[in-house]
Amino acid sequence: MTTDPKALVFDAYGTLFDVHSVTRLADSLFPGRGPALSQAWRTKQLEYTWLRSLMGRYDDFNAVTADALDWALESLGLAAEPEARASLIRAYRTLAMFPEVRGALERLGGQRALAILSNGHPDMLDAVVDHNELRVFFGERVLSVHEAGVFKPDPRVYAIVTAQLGLPAEAVGFVSSNGWDAAGAKSFGFRAFWVNRGKAPVERLGSPPDAVVEDLAGLARLLAG
Repeated sequence: MTTDPKALVFDAYGTLFDVHSVTRLADSLFPGRGPALSQAWRTKQLEYTWLRSLMGRYDDFNAVTADALDWALESLGLAAEPEARASLIRAYRTLAMFPEVRGALERLGGQRALAILSNGHPDMLDAVVDHNELRVFFGERVLSVHEAGVFKPDPRVYAIVTAQLGLPAEAVGFVSSNGWDAAGAKSFGFRAFWVNRGKAPVERLGSPPDAVVEDLAGLARLLAG
């Protein structure tokens, strides 16, 4: 790396917060089926963001998350009582953060502005940020695609960052555990840092990341020294 970015912008789900921390609740409701439900739910949740964007039919992430859960339950032949369904949806507001997050943010935040840019609805994001006591790092810089009315990786979403932070794209480092999101950010002009938690191959989208790390502690070592 040559010049460090002036701001770091983090994806939320899968990067800061573990979407599969819902598995324990899911398994208590449907013994032995929790991991499968969590995986099907997350996969369909992402698919629905892409498909709705392509269709030009935006619904906020609350609705997308609920629709994806209903599909996942039906696909697995699981019948959820209304309260069980509601408890799973509420769990997205109290997702656990990955264990290295706080320490990494402490190391990274002293030198530059930190922000979040997520598909999540503002209410969902505020809830999970405050639940994990991360507001001190981000302040009001918790940004949602809701403002653009379209989901990642549409360029209009990444443009929210440059407008809100008042920085050119090349001065921003974008951090995501989703390879397709890192590719979208790189294509927009950000410096892209891919947190490759799953040890997956780089996406073949013509916009490889600037750096690949295993977790956010690796990013802190890369940028904070």
